[in-house]
Amino acid sequence: MASPDLFPNVSFCHVSAAAATSSPEATAGATAVFGGDAASGDPRLSLVWSGETQSKHTLEIDLSDAQIFKLGPTEWLCVSVESEAKGGVEEKSYSRAIKVVLRTEAESKAFYLAFQQWKHRVISGKAGEPLENGVIIGSKSKFDTKIEASSAKMYFHYYGQLLHQQNMLQDFVRTGTYYAAVMENRSDFEGRVVVDVGAGSGILSLFAAQAGARHVYAVEASEMSEHAQRLISGNPSLGQRITVIKGKVEEVELPEKADILISEPMGTLLVNERMLESYVIARDRFLVPGGKMFPTTGRIHMAPFSDEYLYVEMANKALFWQQHNFFGVDLTPLHGSAFQGYFSQPVVDAFDPRLLVSLPTYHMLDFTSMKEEELYEIDIPLNFVASVGTRVHGLACWFDVLFNGSTVQRWLTTAPGSPTTHWYQLRCILSQPLYVMAGQEITGRLHLVAHSAQSYTIYLTMSAKMWGEGAEQGGILQTSTAKLELKEPYYRLSQPQPYVMQQDQQQQQLPSLQPPQGSGQQMQDGLSPSITIEPDQDSAAFTR
Repeated sequence: MASPDLFPNVSFCHVSAAAATSSPEATAGATAVFGGDAASGDPRLSLVWSGETQSKHTLEIDLSDAQIFKLGPTEWLCVSVESEAKGGVEEKSYSRAIKVVLRTEAESKAFYLAFQQWKHRVISGKAGEPLENGVIIGSKSKFDTKIEASSAKMYFHYYGQLLHQQNMLQDFVRTGTYYAAVMENRSDFEGRVVVDVGAGSGILSLFAAQAGARHVYAVEASEMSEHAQRLISGNPSLGQRITVIKGKVEEVELPEKADILISEPMGTLLVNERMLESYVIARDRFLVPGGKMFPTTGRIHMAPFSDEYLYVEMANKALFWQQHNFFGVDLTPLHGSAFQGYFSQPVVDAFDPRLLVSLPTYHMLDFTSMKEEELYEIDIPLNFVASVGTRVHGLACWFDVLFNGSTVQRWLTTAPGSPTTHWYQLRCILSQPLYVMAGQEITGRLHLVAHSAQSYTIYLTMSAKMWGEGAEQGGILQTSTAKLELKEPYYRLSQPQPYVMQQDQQQQQLPSLQPPQGSGQQMQDGLSPSITIEPDQDSAAFTR
């Protein structure tokens, strides 16, 4: 096969009586070519063959109103609407059906995918030129109705660049865990059909092929699909069982159902970029009942933290706006807005887990059963018990995902104290910290609301209940709130992460938690091995 859009040595014949008189009963040795009409740019399928005089003959099928039906492993029926005209006046319409026979099952699948891709391609003013990602079109897919065009364009442009793919590939915790999860569960992949959702460079598709997948469909909407095709073609022993499909999972069609889905849909705080929704849509569209998903579940972990260095750093950013004479201008009217603006940025960095002031809790997402709409708004109640008297500066968050294989269950974690990943951890800072004592209850709510810029607005409320005699009647003593934009974090990756242990402090270790069953690595319910949570300030430090 010369290209994904050209299929040599096919056979075809008419199966509709209306047009059978104008062409041979059957034509062998023809070439099927997909492309755009030279004049209108409309997508077409051309069946080209040599007649009795060896001159070229072409049968054109307009794909805009054509349908395709499977007759057998290598046989397809293409049905289109044609019309007859006399004297320039259209008189009668009829359906024309063409039976097309490919040489092999692999070419048959590729032919079907090419048919669907060209049929659904939207052509711009220039003949044969597809619209760029993000351009608004008349008929919108489910993705287009949720996501604004400018965000989608930037998103696909970002992931269409090799330097960003390299950044993810070089995250050896990420890539190595995926490889181990696949190879340790060969029984889930051997002889199975796999769909790689958002394939990127195609690395997960190649892993699946290494594990013995019968066929892998690598679905990728960005220009990275072209790089993936080259990488896969450069590994022919694996690539012969991989088909790259350029398009969104909300739009593409596949010739068969998948036994297993594999994807890397996780963003910052697990849900950023809203690719989890596409992962769930792919499940509903492509996965056989009872099929497996890698990853299978995800957990968002949360715990209050105390970090005076970070709080002061964020507050100091707004000092610029406290100038009363900036070239003769008083900037102080904007200080309050600037201060709140800096605290509306979640902080992405790797922090010392000893900054946590309680055991973490978590919220689970089951990708195999959850509905897409459950990701539109995520409401998580918070309840913690402070391990030390200190000042609580906000909520620390991280995530992990489980690959629930038939042989091995393996976790990929982004927990503090674990080997750092390109996701790091995330912290939501309160502009008004809370003061707590050891044993005091901290409650609240983490509310995530999705928006059309492929991210979430974070609404955080944290409260400390009254402490001491009569507390049960006193209710809430302190409450602090924050509104943050997950799409616009403060990447604090190059900053030092200091931790000062006062000499007169005694180490306080929280009870250990059992690691997840069969995790393949030891974890304390989202924390890394042997992590202890210690105070970084004592309560006396905040009485002055």
